Amino acid sequence: MGLNYGYDIYLRPRDVAGALGNLAELAPPDHRVPPLEVMLPGGDQLTLPFTSNFKSEPVDCSVSGTLDLDTSLMFGVDDVVREYVVSQAHGRLTEGNDRVGLGYVYLTVRFASSAHPRYASMEFWAATSAMSRMFARSARVRELFTGLTAASNGVCCLFDTGEGDPEEVCWLSGGREREIVSGPRFPDLRALVATWPDPDE
Repeated sequence: MGLNYGYDIYLRPRDVAGALGNLAELAPPDHRVPPLEVMLPGGDQLTLPFTSNFKSEPVDCSVSGTLDLDTSLMFGVDDVVREYVVSQAHGRLTEGNDRVGLGYVYLTVRFASSAHPRYASMEFWAATSAMSRMFARSARVRELFTGLTAASNGVCCLFDTGEGDPEEVCWLSGGREREIVSGPRFPDLRALVATWPDPDE
């Protein structure tokens, strides 16, 4: 079994539609898939440039607690991303390239997260072990997810190894962080969640 690293963003359910809209803006302009129509709980309707379970059939989340998307995203380029692109034969980066489209990055939106049922979560997972290593090492990848958290009014972003190991806090209370869950500041996930504001505020 390979590595399965990802980033988890926690946000108020009312902010999910905006977050998905922000995510759509990160799709590569040449990413050619039929538009995906999505109905969210509460009635918001979105058209997204992604697939769901590799299909483009309309998805009605009003009868489901989750939304699964297969995304392709534009990442900023640093040495780690450049190394990944070259090693995976995704094409050559030329002088002046500062962003590159990479996929698939899998996303599960949970409208009631396991950490706090009154918060939603957006759980992004790398598709391969090589991409997982890039997720762990690249500052530009981290910036994409913390930037999406900030733009979407999220309360927290965690780096997740998917193996039950301590997760790293990347964003909290409006700022970037580097704190391990199980460390002195946050001895467990419950202690971290206790710092989040009331979701109705």
